[in-house]
Amino acid sequence: MEKLTDQEQIRLDKVNELIKMGVDPFGKRFEVENHSADLFEKYGNLSKEELAEMNISASVAGRIMTNRNQGKTGFMHIQDNDGKIQIYLKSDNLTESEFEIYSKADIGDIVGIKGTVFKTKTDELSIKASEYTHLTKALKPLPEKFHGLTDDEIKFRKRYLDIIMNDDVKDIFLKKQIFWSTIRNFLVEKGFLEVETPILEVLSGGAAATPFKTHHNALDLDVFLRISMGELWQKKLLVAGFEKTFEIGRQFRNEGMSPEHLQDYTQMELYWAYADYKDGMQLVKEMFRVVTKAVMGSSKFTYRDFVVDVDQEWEILDFEKLIKDKMAIDIYNASEKDIEKKLDSLNIEYEPKLGYWRLVDILWKVVRKDLTGPAFLVGQPVQLNPLPKRDPDDPRKVAQMQVIMAGTEMGNGYTELNDPIDLEARFKEQRAMSESGDEEAHAYDDDFIEALKYGMPPAYGFGVSERFFAYLMSKPMRECVIFPLMKPLSQKETEEE
Repeated sequence: MEKLTDQEQIRLDKVNELIKMGVDPFGKRFEVENHSADLFEKYGNLSKEELAEMNISASVAGRIMTNRNQGKTGFMHIQDNDGKIQIYLKSDNLTESEFEIYSKADIGDIVGIKGTVFKTKTDELSIKASEYTHLTKALKPLPEKFHGLTDDEIKFRKRYLDIIMNDDVKDIFLKKQIFWSTIRNFLVEKGFLEVETPILEVLSGGAAATPFKTHHNALDLDVFLRISMGELWQKKLLVAGFEKTFEIGRQFRNEGMSPEHLQDYTQMELYWAYADYKDGMQLVKEMFRVVTKAVMGSSKFTYRDFVVDVDQEWEILDFEKLIKDKMAIDIYNASEKDIEKKLDSLNIEYEPKLGYWRLVDILWKVVRKDLTGPAFLVGQPVQLNPLPKRDPDDPRKVAQMQVIMAGTEMGNGYTELNDPIDLEARFKEQRAMSESGDEEAHAYDDDFIEALKYGMPPAYGFGVSERFFAYLMSKPMRECVIFPLMKPLSQKETEEE
């Protein structure tokens, strides 16, 4: 049995005292009519005299964050969904029972307050309590404001405490809702249909990534968690006749963790019939500008040493030319040893026998880390992505654009390949790459090729993940996930914590 601290024992004793008084320590329904932010917005600028004359009633509920019980009077701050507000409690204004219940209050308890809005001598908007309702007893004390929850591991593992104690953390997740709802509303207003596609797939397709594998017991079938936001499924919907679709949801990649990579995260992908990647540039540029301003209240954001302004002119960067200019490597004439030598000179680690084009991709990522943007990268080699159409001006390349900001790729889009003959040949090349050890090569998908044979209109597709949001917040992605995946604690670690 868990050993209780002195504080925890005191709180447990108060539970029993409340029960003896006929009070449920874990409460019941309470009618919340007001929230702190609304009260400050409506009445914060009024004078003491104006508030007294108006006699405004309020009914609020929240967690006790401060409490000064001075015998016959008391002051506390309670924290609700929107912020904090001060409560003034006086024995003359409450029943004897209510004031006795208040005397057993601890920081962390959840209470309901009904009373009158007023301002104190220090001009702080407050509520003078006329009814006090105990709602939930906190059996554990909150961390100290300035000394607790300094360890990142504990913050992630006990995110609920992190949010209680840190308004900045709570604000991240309020802004994240704005981020995704702005994208959703933007696309709906542009005539896109929101769809849902399978998370479990027999073949893992639509991206170059390592999938998670699991087993479907009812069908006795090995399946994969999707690595794209329904890319091949959404293209089948283009075949079906839908002209504009999008999906926002979770996708899963069984790869390494970094400040800008997670194994499961939220992504949006859209597909737009009769458009190409140049049309997509205009749509994406507008969307990024709208989203940035909605979340940040400005066209600018800062990430590390980068200051990005989405309202400035977006540069067009060429993949081949950038690598040639920055690295003195001609990707269409260099050898595998040339690229390995270059990566070695830069002290960049890579897996042996990775293959020529994966080495090129690593070289590109070295170049990318110094680019501020906003910019669109174009001219990518066909070997790095089998799904776009070829560039009509240079068949070695694909009609693709990637959003580049703050040293990373922030979104990826291209003119979709709707030629089943060409795609079949590219899938065969990807199969050869897979057989040579490339775990990120695309799977060969007969069903998708068959769908294309019925005719898919020319189209554009684009995807953006919550990496963009993390960069707006200037945080690693993991800090922008409300409950990130954590290793289970061992029994010993649990006891020590």
